Amino acid sequence: MAAAGKKLAVLVALLALLVGPSAGLLGSGPGCSVFVGWPVPVILRSLICGILGQPYTPPIWRAEPTGAGLSVGYYNNPNNTNSYCPGAEAAVRKAVENAIYQQGRGIGAGLIRLFFHDAFVRGCDASVLLRSTALAGSATEMEGPPNKDSLRGFEVIDAAKEATKAACGGRNVVSCADILAFAARDASDILSGGRISFPVMAGRYDGRESFADETAQLPGPDSSLQELQMMFAAQGLSSADMVTLSGAHSIGSARCLFFTGRLSAMDPDYARRLNENCNGTGSPNNRVDQDPVTSDVLDNQYYKNIDKFVLFRSDAVLVSSPATKQQVDVNVANPSRWESDFAAAMVKMGNIGVKTARVPGQTEIRDVCWRVNA
Repeated sequence: MAAAGKKLAVLVALLALLVGPSAGLLGSGPGCSVFVGWPVPVILRSLICGILGQPYTPPIWRAEPTGAGLSVGYYNNPNNTNSYCPGAEAAVRKAVENAIYQQGRGIGAGLIRLFFHDAFVRGCDASVLLRSTALAGSATEMEGPPNKDSLRGFEVIDAAKEATKAACGGRNVVSCADILAFAARDASDILSGGRISFPVMAGRYDGRESFADETAQLPGPDSSLQELQMMFAAQGLSSADMVTLSGAHSIGSARCLFFTGRLSAMDPDYARRLNENCNGTGSPNNRVDQDPVTSDVLDNQYYKNIDKFVLFRSDAVLVSSPATKQQVDVNVANPSRWESDFAAAMVKMGNIGVKTARVPGQTEIRDVCWRVNA
C-alpha cells in the first residue's frame, strides 16, 4: 500500500506540473489543451487527458488572412489624422538596427520568432508581449511552455515603442502589434542582406488579453508533418506557407533539450559535435546555431541542410512527403524564389486575426507594450 501511495503521489505531482496555469504542457482551461510537438510523449499526453476526463481542445480555426482594414503606408497617410506619423517606420527600423549592432544578429532572429509566436495565438495583436492581464493574471503567453525562457526581443520592441512616440511628437499612435510586424520585416531585411524586403500593411490594434494555455496553438520541435500542416491550416496558412516560413530556421539558435533525442538521425560527425556541446561538457540549456553553415544569414541554406543537418524533427519531416519535398528541392535550386515566397508568407502571417478598430475593453493602442492601459 505504501508503494502504491508513493506512485499515486508521483502521478499527482506530474499532473500538477503538466496542468499548472503557467508552467505546464497541458492547459488549465476547459478541455485538454495538448502542446503538440513539444517534448511530452504522445502516450503520456493521451494518458493524462484520459485521467483528467477531458477532451482534446483543438486549435482555433481561422479563415485565410486577408489583411482587411490594414494598408501600406498607414502612418504616412495625412487623411488618418489620429495616426498620422510619417517617421514611425523609420523609428522602428533604427531600433532594430541598434539592437542587432549591439547584441548581434541572433536578436534579429528573435524578433522574427516573436512575430510568429504572436501571430499564431490570438492573431497579430501583440498579446505575446503582455506580462499580466485582468483575466490571466501573470499566466500570459509569455509564460506558456513554448515561450517561457525562450523568446527574445522584448526590450527591442519596448525601445521601438518609445522611439515611435518621439517620432510622433510624443503621441501614442503606433500600436505594439504594428511595431512587431515592422520589426520582423526590418530584421528579415537586415539578416538577408537586403534580399528579403517587403511593404508591411499597418493599422492593427493591440489586444488586452493573453493566456499561457493558448500557446498550444504553436507547433513544436517534435511536430510531425501532419501536425504542422494542421496547425498552419488552423491559421489560414497553406502547406506551402508552412514550408516557406520554416526557412526562418536558417538563422538563430536552439536549446539542446529540444533536439538531442534526434541525434541518431543526423549526420554522424555533426551529431558527435552536437553531443559534445550538449551532453559532454554542456547542458540541456546550451544553445547551438540552427544552421551550421551560414549561421548569421537568413537564406536558403536551411533547405540544403534537410534532413541530416537540421536540429528539429519538425524540420526533417519536410522531406517526408512528395509535395513538401518538391518545394524543398525548388528552394534549394532557386534561392530568389524562396526569398520572394518568404516575403509574401510573412505578409500573409502578419494578417492573421488582426484587430483594426478600437473596441472598449477589448482593443487599444497600448502606451507601454508589456501592459494594458489603465
